[in-house]
Amino acid sequence: MGLFTFRKDERLHSKISIQELFDKGSSFYLYPFKVLFMEGKPESTVNQVLFTVSKRNFKRAVDRNKIKRRMREAFRLNKSKLSDSKKLLIGYIYTPKEILPFLQIEEAMVKSFKRLDKDGKKD
Repeated sequence: MGLFTFRKDERLHSKISIQELFDKGSSFYLYPFKVLFMEGKPESTVNQVLFTVSKRNFKRAVDRNKIKRRMREAFRLNKSKLSDSKKLLIGYIYTPKEILPFLQIEEAMVKSFKRLDKDGKKD
């Protein structure tokens, strides 16, 4: 498979895993994201990620979808910078009330990868 793909097995879509991430996961805030993370299951082969945008802040679905598209693209292009030593479940919650440009989202995503690598080694 290509390096710059975002396959279905990389998406966090299991309701049980998502609930566990929100209940038991650690978190940190790095503008414009609140990042939730926890170590994945031992049989997991890839990092799994979830992107959310609040309906309270963005009433129109097209705006929420645009932000999620930008977040997915930033993850897809830079996921090789995320360490493969531990497989993580990661949730990105978009917090601002305005739509940020792609470059700003991408920059924050790369910074979050560095922080995840640092925090993941502590566990």
